[in-house]
Amino acid sequence: MTLDQLKIQDKAIVKKVTSSGVYRRRLLDMGFVDGSEVYINNKAPLGDPIEVIIKDVKLAIRKKDAKNIIVEKR
Repeated sequence: MTLDQLKIQDKAIVKKVTSSGVYRRRLLDMGFVDGSEVYINNKAPLGDPIEVIIKDVKLAIRKKDAKNIIVEKR
């Protein structure tokens, strides 16, 4: 499952980032590394952007980027 498929208040563990290049580096720098826990805090009315909490930091991530983050729901 990918990060964009989770609902508000869902928790998941990051398994893999499938982006490449600059986008992959940016996601990894934000904390989306294997084994990190991510919490879906909120979503915009149309689902873009998605507000997540990872490593005690709130981040807004675009839906197209969230589709490149493979997670396992907890």
